[in-house]
Amino acid sequence: MSDVAAAFAGLDLISDHDIDVAQVEAAVLTDQDGALVTFRGIVRNHDHGESVSALDYQAHPDAARFMAECCETIARETGVRVVAVHRVGALVVGDTALVAAAAAAHRHEAFDACERLVDLIKTNVPIWKRQHLVEGTTEWVGL
Repeated sequence: MSDVAAAFAGLDLISDHDIDVAQVEAAVLTDQDGALVTFRGIVRNHDHGESVSALDYQAHPDAARFMAECCETIARETGVRVVAVHRVGALVVGDTALVAAAAAAHRHEAFDACERLVDLIKTNVPIWKRQHLVEGTTEWVGL
């Protein structure tokens, strides 16, 4: 089992439950690391000038495989241990939708790897969201 695959052990990369941030961080952190960077994507109350009250996330059945491939790609390219978990289901403003973590010997490596991971997830993992707007309408994003 590769180091990246080992980091996934016990983690549902796509989850319909609250994300355990400590568990995500523990999956990448070792005694060799001097830096741990964690990104949390939080449901905000607005998007493109509209007020948002909630989101529904839906994922393709193979989304976890795509998520794992993103983590493996960034780990291979940077040499940094990374992992991420994305929520699906109904979320409200303030909920955590995505947690990505990177651990490395130095902070710049961890920051870079974490940012690259989040960017890759946004473009490669088939997850869509339906935004519930305060005015009572909904719209799909990411289709």
